[in-house]
Amino acid sequence: MKPPQKRRVSLARVKLQSNTVFRMNILFFTIFLLFSVLILRLGFLQIVKGEDYARAIARTEEVPVNTSVPRGRIFDSAGRIQVDNTPVNAITYTAMQTTKREEMMTVAKELAKLIEKDDDKVTLRDKQDFYIQLNTESASKKVTDDEKTAIAAEAITEKEKQRKLDALVREKITEEELASLSAEDLEILAIYREMTSGYALAPQMIKNEDVTAEEFARVSERLTDPNLKGVNTMTDWKRVKSSDLTILGSTTTPETGIPANKLDYYLARDYSRNDRVGTSFLEQQYEEVLQGQKSVVKNVTDGRGSVIETIPVDEGEAGKDLVLSIDSELQSELEKIVEDKLLQLKAGPSSKLVKDAYLVMMDPQTGEVLSMVGKRLGKDEDGKQVINDYAFGTFTASHEMGSTVKGATLLTGYTEGAVELGEVQIDEPLKFAGTSQKNSIFNTQLFNRIPMTDLMAIERSSNVYMFKIAMKIAGAEYQYNRGLYVAPESFATMRNSFAQFGLGVKTGIDLPNEATGYMGGTTPGSMLLDLAIGQFDTYTPLQLAQYISTIANDGYRMEPHVVKEIRAASRDGETLGPIETIVEPEILNRINNTQEEIDQVQTGMRNVYIGNSGSARGQFSDAPYTAAGKTGTAEVYFFEKDHEMNGQYAINIAHVGYAPYDNPEIAYAVVIPYVTTDPENVPRANNEIARAAADKYFELKNKEAQSASNLIKAPYSNSVVIEGE
Repeated sequence: MKPPQKRRVSLARVKLQSNTVFRMNILFFTIFLLFSVLILRLGFLQIVKGEDYARAIARTEEVPVNTSVPRGRIFDSAGRIQVDNTPVNAITYTAMQTTKREEMMTVAKELAKLIEKDDDKVTLRDKQDFYIQLNTESASKKVTDDEKTAIAAEAITEKEKQRKLDALVREKITEEELASLSAEDLEILAIYREMTSGYALAPQMIKNEDVTAEEFARVSERLTDPNLKGVNTMTDWKRVKSSDLTILGSTTTPETGIPANKLDYYLARDYSRNDRVGTSFLEQQYEEVLQGQKSVVKNVTDGRGSVIETIPVDEGEAGKDLVLSIDSELQSELEKIVEDKLLQLKAGPSSKLVKDAYLVMMDPQTGEVLSMVGKRLGKDEDGKQVINDYAFGTFTASHEMGSTVKGATLLTGYTEGAVELGEVQIDEPLKFAGTSQKNSIFNTQLFNRIPMTDLMAIERSSNVYMFKIAMKIAGAEYQYNRGLYVAPESFATMRNSFAQFGLGVKTGIDLPNEATGYMGGTTPGSMLLDLAIGQFDTYTPLQLAQYISTIANDGYRMEPHVVKEIRAASRDGETLGPIETIVEPEILNRINNTQEEIDQVQTGMRNVYIGNSGSARGQFSDAPYTAAGKTGTAEVYFFEKDHEMNGQYAINIAHVGYAPYDNPEIAYAVVIPYVTTDPENVPRANNEIARAAADKYFELKNKEAQSASNLIKAPYSNSVVIEGE
């Protein structure tokens, strides 16, 4: 019985051994197959796809970088430079896409050894962050574990938690600790903050003011130094004005860059954050013309983001030049006239409120603005009286213009059938219930009746004649000491007609922020009468100039403009560049009057200058040229919050005119607000400025014609206004 048992055990052992061998064979075969697949795959990648992957590793990326070009220059009508570009040495830094903050700090430390950099732009936040960077470990310990736990428990994002933690660290840095930063540390920080202020591959201006020849040379010699990687030297430029004329406008500097409120607008147009942009007047209005086309290079980077080659793509093009319609010599001479008269007025009696004076001169047939003068009295830091340029006030400040608008009132009367050519009206003081007497200056006695034609009404400046036109338009009858009802539509009728001349609407000047003036209400009815004599709605000096220009130009309202040509940049620096655009005269509308009606008003305005009762006869009757115009005074009240004379009664004076009478070359408007607080002694400075300005124009006219050329000329003025100063 025992031997069979042994045989069964032996057979089982053999069978188990046989299965084990079989399984091991399968395992080894599987491993063999896997290694075979791996070897085949590696061979495939190396032999078949090797070149493709090698190219992928060496793959480059082309990144375009815009480089600024000189901004277009501005010239006056005679080719004199008004705004130029002055070259300056500059030091820049360009970060790569892979550049780390630690690398920037190394460069900043090295650069600080070569140049001097003011730290006046370093902020408290900059100092705090810099201190933390220098003392990371000790600064982080300022926040307790409990404070960290409290922040971590807040239901906010991880970024917000880190932001709160960083802010808490900054709060705990003491003034004594910040004071420990040395002058050298602050200089490094000043450089470092400029490096980090822009985008990768976009050059950042480190220093472009007062870079000495030694600094420029030291940095240039070490441009290949690995510790100065990204640093470069170049020629930058500054915007320099040869005039303090405000309408030339201003630009930002590379330090200020694009204004925050317009950042998205300009970035969408391929600007860089530190680009100069126009911020006011001509520089702003013609930004796209002056900015030019940036040069473009492509930085070729490897797979790690390092630049391996820079390829020029587009050399760019300097900004286009503007040629103005303003002659800087005429402008300067007219400024002197206005300044002298303003100082004379201020030194006279009852002149505490006078501070501004304006003069606008334009070509009534083309709309070219020949001069825009605005002057404002002020005080300097020492309390000394100075005169500042306020030319932009000619189209942004509005005032009651008085009788100067009576030409528009008479022409409106013709259109609305309220008066006929040559019609006689009785000038007599008018008395309405609840109001003071309304009369002409020359006729104040109640029930004194003076027959007057339309021509006489303009020459003698009859208020009552204009009152009666307004009442006729409104369909109202005058009855002594009775109320006056005027339908609101009558105000609209008058204002719509005035708008044809440019009064109360935008003139279309090619400058930003033009004002339209103040439009009063429609009650009480007597205000319609005041509207008819220029003592209700307000207008700008430029609107007044466009108005008289429209009358001078036989009813055609021209759009005023201060730029007459756009030229390519000069090719040789001696002559103006080729003309690319000529600003053609633009007719906005023609007034709804016949030529005969316009001629009648022109005749009346001519009589203002030469008639026996003309209000400007004393200044213009002996002029060596023919001219016509209209004077104006307006009774107003001075309103300026917190001013000691707020609510004070005062007088505005104005003057409009044109010459020569038969073929006008110039139309002009003079405005002096709050010239006096004494209505019994109103100066005639408005008429005197108008005469002196017209005289000066004709005096310079032949001289300008003889000197006309395409040459670039030196500025007429010795003024120098540097960008950023």
